[in-house]
Amino acid sequence: MRVLVSFIAVLLLVVIAYAGVEAANLRFLFGVIIPYAAFIIFVGGMIVRVLKWGSSPVPFRIPTTCGQEKSLPWIKQDKLENPSGLLGVIGRMALEVLFFRSLFRNLKTQLSDGPRLAYGEAKWLWLAGMAFHWSFLIVLIRHLRFFTEKVLVPIQMIEGLDSFLQVGAPLLYLTDLVLLAAVFYLFLRRIGIPQMRYLSLINDYFPLFLIFGIALTGVLMRYFTKTDIVSVKVLAMGLVSFKPAIPEGIGVLFYIHLFLLSALLAYFPMSKLVHLGGVFLSPTRNLANNNRMKRHVNPWNYPVHVHTYQEYEDDFREKMKGAGIPVEKE
Repeated sequence: MRVLVSFIAVLLLVVIAYAGVEAANLRFLFGVIIPYAAFIIFVGGMIVRVLKWGSSPVPFRIPTTCGQEKSLPWIKQDKLENPSGLLGVIGRMALEVLFFRSLFRNLKTQLSDGPRLAYGEAKWLWLAGMAFHWSFLIVLIRHLRFFTEKVLVPIQMIEGLDSFLQVGAPLLYLTDLVLLAAVFYLFLRRIGIPQMRYLSLINDYFPLFLIFGIALTGVLMRYFTKTDIVSVKVLAMGLVSFKPAIPEGIGVLFYIHLFLLSALLAYFPMSKLVHLGGVFLSPTRNLANNNRMKRHVNPWNYPVHVHTYQEYEDDFREKMKGAGIPVEKE
């Protein structure tokens, strides 16, 4: 039911865009007003989320660690898994953001014969996550060609690497196929693994269908239907220059593609996809573990009486001596 509701929701978005453009001829609404509104919601929503996270007090160092902390000089520290300084934090964050290091080290847990708890590798999830995020990023970078008068050299280089197989006309971009395959795998994983299916909600399936719809309509426009690229660039340049215009010759499939993308932008700050910004503000990742080098005091603790060790020993000295526990004062 959750899968069906998510699929129908995305299908309804497609129908709304098709009817609005083909039947009602609302090209200005779907080509200008809705993209502007979606972008404003995206930027405003991300600012609100970042400010909310940034204002959350973190008086103590709570980084997630799985390596040796810096202590005695003759004990080797794990500078990436348990960083004690800024450079270590930057290196750890770079590996996490760019290569999903924690996901690479992730294990799957399952019951085997016995019953016996067994741990196994979960590299397929890491590979699918890497493929999805990197291909999505490259596709976004490639689309920057529509927002500049001249195509920048870095974008030309990325396009050349992306289509180096020289397959078909127009050239086949590998990231188009990889993105579709990665999203499809992540969807199959959610419905194929009982534990994942039990935990998954509508807001887990909806973004997958939405992104798949965006990628699919983009592939259809590039390889199967005729889309006036010049008119699309005129529309895109009008949007970024705040001189919007709706040129002739743009098919309805483009407006469906743009409407789905606008829906993703507007939905982004309110969804789990907002981890794009949250990963940089997570205190379990962006803090150095220097608890043995610096004392961190909670700044808003109200004064309370602390039962010190000296007071504890005064209360129980005779019993401690009777039990053979060493004491500081005889």
